Amino acid sequence: MEETISLKEIYEVVKKRFMLIVACVLGAALIAAVVSFFILTPIYESSSQFIVNQSNQDDSEMQIDSGTIRTNVELINTYNVIITSSAILDEVVETLELPYNASELADKINVSSEEDSQVVTVAVKDADPYEATNIANATVAVFQEEIVELMNVDNVNILSEAVTSENPSPVEPKPTLNIAIAIVLGGMIGVGIAFLLEYFDTTIKTEEDIEKKLGVTLVGVVSTMQSEDIRKDFSTTVKQGGMTHVKEEKTSAL
Repeated sequence: MEETISLKEIYEVVKKRFMLIVACVLGAALIAAVVSFFILTPIYESSSQFIVNQSNQDDSEMQIDSGTIRTNVELINTYNVIITSSAILDEVVETLELPYNASELADKINVSSEEDSQVVTVAVKDADPYEATNIANATVAVFQEEIVELMNVDNVNILSEAVTSENPSPVEPKPTLNIAIAIVLGGMIGVGIAFLLEYFDTTIKTEEDIEKKLGVTLVGVVSTMQSEDIRKDFSTTVKQGGMTHVKEEKTSAL
């Protein structure tokens, strides 16, 4: 027989375990805040841009048309691969005397361009904002120099160099986003634990539980009494009986 659960039962479970759910949410948010602010290393980003245009020609031969632009845009996909290749990055590592190899440097670099755009952005992420700027500028400069020999073209011009601001802000981690995600996950975990505890709780607490478990109609309920209540009721009865006996003696004397 398939069991179903009503919205009322869901509400009752959430209400019953509300403090547990709140504790999970607060705990998750606190852990995310501690990890974001005190454990994770801040990562800064700096980017440089270059533009891909047609090769240098005489002024009389220069004519920019849609076909030329399309060719340059198609070249960008090739350039994106070349920029992160060891042919370029090995020289960047040697120039800046970086403490890691070209493969590790490639993990820090992201090359992107807008659709149908001749502008390419080289973004570098590093724990040191000034190091990120140096790597971005060096990568573009080395690429501009080496592409002439690699593809026998000279159609790359630097559009803007990477610059480190006075007060750089890290792009990673994002504490607000991390805490928001942690709150959602904490709430889901709390609700899951609440229903799990309710599922394994097989004790009978109410009259409805008896009817549900045994499948019978409840006829009556025997109330439970504490020992203190029994002694209290007994003392009251004794006192009342003694007063009645005294009244009867007075009545007989009269």
